[in-house]
Amino acid sequence: MRDLRIIFMGTPEFAVSILKKLVEDNYNIVGVITAPDKKAGRGRKINESPVKKYAIENKLNLLQPTNLKSENFVTSLKALEANLQIVVAFRMLPKVVWKMPEYGTFNLHASLLPSYRGAAPIHWAIINGEEKTGVTTFFIDEKIDTGHIILQKEIAIHKDEIVGELHDRLMNLGASLVSETVEKIKNNDVTSQKQREIEEKIAPKLFPENCKINWNNSINCIYNHIRGLNPFPTAWSEMNNKGSITYLKIYKVRKEIIAHKEQIKTIITTKKDIKVAVKGGYIYIEELKVSGKKKMDSKSLLNGFHFYSNAKML
Repeated sequence: MRDLRIIFMGTPEFAVSILKKLVEDNYNIVGVITAPDKKAGRGRKINESPVKKYAIENKLNLLQPTNLKSENFVTSLKALEANLQIVVAFRMLPKVVWKMPEYGTFNLHASLLPSYRGAAPIHWAIINGEEKTGVTTFFIDEKIDTGHIILQKEIAIHKDEIVGELHDRLMNLGASLVSETVEKIKNNDVTSQKQREIEEKIAPKLFPENCKINWNNSINCIYNHIRGLNPFPTAWSEMNNKGSITYLKIYKVRKEIIAHKEQIKTIITTKKDIKVAVKGGYIYIEELKVSGKKKMDSKSLLNGFHFYSNAKML
């Protein structure tokens, strides 16, 4: 049985649950690496990463390098004498870093690799209408998400599940998979497998451009797109309301598959409903944010916002 000295690298909330599980399992975490603090918001207040906050609360040794290749950081890393590194939702590592520990550096990825390599695998699985996904641990190599697979766990994606819900389920599943992976490394019981060389399903970073709703798509494509971005970073659209162009963030929707003769993109409202005519039916908007207003349900918006009869999505 190996005596493990672990360095953990991660930044967002997703990574915190994995680090917490390792601490609760009494593994020896000799160092935590996370992103530098950033100024955020209107007041430009210093924003600390969730991993940093957890590390400080639990008195873990913390490093926040700005340059992962810098001599000072590499020297500090070597001084910790770790023999295993675990990476969860962090930056791409230089070879000098991931090659350092005796037992390797492994990553947790929120997909069933080799499908959905990239920055946003949870979002794209829902956007593309997948019925299953999972988590994978793999040893890091020179490329992104291509290393030898250690373990995988699969789960079904629920029919109307949004990305926030799937994120939390995969976070919990990932914590148990990382724990199993560490146990196998500790017991020198790892048999890793080379990934298949495929690139059909990828998970590129999300930008405003690929979060915009294309109302010309089919009803299922639009529905999956919106739920795959709810609550973050959120699908958006522009609306022409009698010549006034308004920006909308759209969160919660439901779909009605039905034949109709309405022009595509037409907005139809009643006293309590907002729906958009699309190919194959209607998208009912249940929760949204209109530019200049707070996030609210459709009924609340209709109480104080007037939609003209010729209002259309753009």
